[in-house]
Amino acid sequence: MKKTLLIISLLTFLFGSVNAQKVVRLYEGKAPGSEDWNYTEVEFANPGTETKMIRNVVDPTLEVYTPEESIATGTAVIICPGGGNVWLSYESEGTAVAEWLATKGITAFVLKYRLNKTPEDPEEFDDFWNNFGKRIKAMTKESSSENKPVVNPRNYGGEDGLKAVQYVKEHAGEYNVDPEKVGIMGFSAGAGVTTHVILNSDPEYMPDFAAPIYGGWLRGESVPENAPPLFILCAADDRIAAGSPDLFKAWLAAGKSAELHIYSKGGHGFGMDKKGLPVDTWIERLHDWLTATGF
Repeated sequence: MKKTLLIISLLTFLFGSVNAQKVVRLYEGKAPGSEDWNYTEVEFANPGTETKMIRNVVDPTLEVYTPEESIATGTAVIICPGGGNVWLSYESEGTAVAEWLATKGITAFVLKYRLNKTPEDPEEFDDFWNNFGKRIKAMTKESSSENKPVVNPRNYGGEDGLKAVQYVKEHAGEYNVDPEKVGIMGFSAGAGVTTHVILNSDPEYMPDFAAPIYGGWLRGESVPENAPPLFILCAADDRIAAGSPDLFKAWLAAGKSAELHIYSKGGHGFGMDKKGLPVDTWIERLHDWLTATGF
């Protein structure tokens, strides 16, 4: 009985400390440029995995996951879930990632950024979901490394990413974070947010490291002179992320540090979902890189 209580206590210590402790609104009042957005944010479950998804985001936020003080490394990561700029895979590519990183002493901030509007009626959204899925499947049959996700006419998600890095760096002391160890990572469209931040940051708010996961596009722009170290990861059977080696080569050509991982199988959008493949341990490779890079 005592042994059982000890195990329960240890589990509570290890996992009870990584729940989200704070949600921060990125802007006071309405977000700039979308003041007239009056639709309602919707949470729903991914039909395939039952993980939490979010669509119709109007009010951008950061959900904070703080590690136990005794293991805190001073490193912070802003996590940008993907979803084609029409929804966020908020659990698989957001909160589940944050929880894992917090157990390693890393403070994690899950960014809920603004998206293109989807139908508010559930039946209409079901039709939208099915048609969008067909479009993604069509994209995966193409071989060009120029494949890109659906993007907003104005990059609201990218603007929210810039604001998120600024917030974390300016409030680093409140979270026991080193302002020179603030990075950003993103999945698919969230990887697009990540590269947008790198390409558009003011020098004082440039992230100190970045990790585009199955995505990230330069779109013809040059690697900044102060570009941070880059961790790039995808699967070879994911045509949407086929440009990942080009991103790696661009960083090397600019004399910048980069690491590239390509798994033979995994497809697109695996996040923290388990597939019974080597790609299941991708986040451990990220952690290895963070440690080796000094973060």
